[in-house]
Amino acid sequence: MGACLGVCSLVSCASCLCGSASCILCACCPSSRNSTVSRLAFTFLLFLGVLVCIIMLSPGVESQLYKLPWVCEGVPSTLGVPGHVDCGSLLGHRAVYRMCFALAAFFFLFTILMIYVKTSKDPRAAIQNGFWFFKFLILLGITVGAFYIPDGSFTNVWFYFGVVGSFLFILIQLVLLIDFAHSWNQSWLCKAEERDSRCWYAGLFFFTFLFYGIAITAIVLMYIYYTHSGACYEGKVFISLNLVFCVCVSIVAVLPKVQEAQPNSGLLQASVICAYTMFVTWLALTNIPDQKCNPNLPAITNTTSVDPSNVYTTQWWDAPSIVGLVVFVLCTIFISIRSSDNKQVNSLMQTEETPPILEGQQQVTEGRAYDNEQDGVSYSYSFFHFCLFLASLYIMMTLTNWYRPDDVTRKMVSTWTAVWVKICASWAGLFLYLWTLVAPLLLPNRDFS
Repeated sequence: MGACLGVCSLVSCASCLCGSASCILCACCPSSRNSTVSRLAFTFLLFLGVLVCIIMLSPGVESQLYKLPWVCEGVPSTLGVPGHVDCGSLLGHRAVYRMCFALAAFFFLFTILMIYVKTSKDPRAAIQNGFWFFKFLILLGITVGAFYIPDGSFTNVWFYFGVVGSFLFILIQLVLLIDFAHSWNQSWLCKAEERDSRCWYAGLFFFTFLFYGIAITAIVLMYIYYTHSGACYEGKVFISLNLVFCVCVSIVAVLPKVQEAQPNSGLLQASVICAYTMFVTWLALTNIPDQKCNPNLPAITNTTSVDPSNVYTTQWWDAPSIVGLVVFVLCTIFISIRSSDNKQVNSLMQTEETPPILEGQQQVTEGRAYDNEQDGVSYSYSFFHFCLFLASLYIMMTLTNWYRPDDVTRKMVSTWTAVWVKICASWAGLFLYLWTLVAPLLLPNRDFS
């Protein structure tokens, strides 16, 4: 009897994955909003592709792959059909570029497909929330096709796509970080007032001090390791300018006029933004193409390929890339589950606060995902996929250290392009945060709640 029930459960889940309502009618789905479950499922597909990229960057995989004569070059063709593949396309940055191209193409396809979906009654909403097995097959097919793209100018052109997309994704990270810090500060202030406890104020003070401490420590370390007397003028200018800008936004955040217009604004948000700005500044300094001013450069540009003349390689597991990967994972998960109380953030991110469901509906849908978008979607399907499209480009640049492929030396080389993109992103982020502080003063007739 138990075996029969188990088989029926597997058949039910299999049919759900192939159907149009997999996360509404299936008992195997978690008890949550269908909109949240669908976003998490798409995010899982993105993380699955990132895992493949990391595996393909591992030197152990590279050495083992070259030991397989039926995979790598050297096997004679049969009937004019090659009996091998170029192992270089399966390794290092070439594999990352192709895998992330497949992810970006997959999410861009859904970006176009889901334009102007207003409710779950739209037939396209069934594609968004169901048919997961077929979505996986589509992604798999695009991935296989991506590895047949000839080298040529593909990697060089796709590098600049990655630069632009990563710049935009860094700005999205800033928006989410501002929203998170604002919600955090507002929540703890409300709890402090409701419970008349100083512990919440102490917690806010501690984390504000912590984030400012991280920012100051980062500044000192960057001056020590990325600048030298009589040299590295660019690094000194970048660090000094961002230090001045961080001091300015911190002062503006506590001005009486700003506090009057935004009572929940304070140094906690400013400290978080300053710490993130210094993180982006650090990432920029790690791409300066000068070994005297960049201690990360020699460790990254060394190649360990079995056949350096045929294969591009790059080591991504240095500190900037690992921290960038962690930030990417947290930001992507936050995009999938977030529901902000800030109207301006919801307008910018094209989401809205989902109203709670009725008690009776909770009883009917208990144990499975339920449709909460019959009257209107809780987020823009198209914009969500566009964010994942940008995330695919950002993780491509992160795993390849923002290095550009060089067809002459067959290596990954650091360029000033990556440096300026990151520095400009840090300035744009500071300006965006400054605008959130002064906008209620400059536009008093608008609702900035």
